[in-house]
Amino acid sequence: MSKFGQTVKGYVWWTYPRGSVHYDVMVTVILAFIFLTPLWINFRDKPQERPPHQTEVIVQQEGDGFVYKVDASAVRTGNDAEIRESLLRIIEPVAGEITVDRYEPVRDSKHNLVAYKVWGHR
Repeated sequence: MSKFGQTVKGYVWWTYPRGSVHYDVMVTVILAFIFLTPLWINFRDKPQERPPHQTEVIVQQEGDGFVYKVDASAVRTGNDAEIRESLLRIIEPVAGEITVDRYEPVRDSKHNLVAYKVWGHR
């Protein structure tokens, strides 16, 4: 095998000792790939942009009205008026103009607040 072939084999199998010139070349090539590649290669793996509060509202019909289930993380906490205002801000883009009759917190098995059930009418 030629000298060039042995050098390439050493790079492929990473056989050069730490601190040698060949080792430093391999590390430099790896670092160059990490820091310079995004400038000239597009991997197309950028994260999708999302709105800051993506809220899911579940709507169920109950009698003449509707029940809305809103994720608690999107609702601003505070007194009753602030919670109602926050719930309206979240529900109205989905349901149009409504009046909140009542709401109740939904808790998981560990008593953590996970959602609000909201009864409302037009």
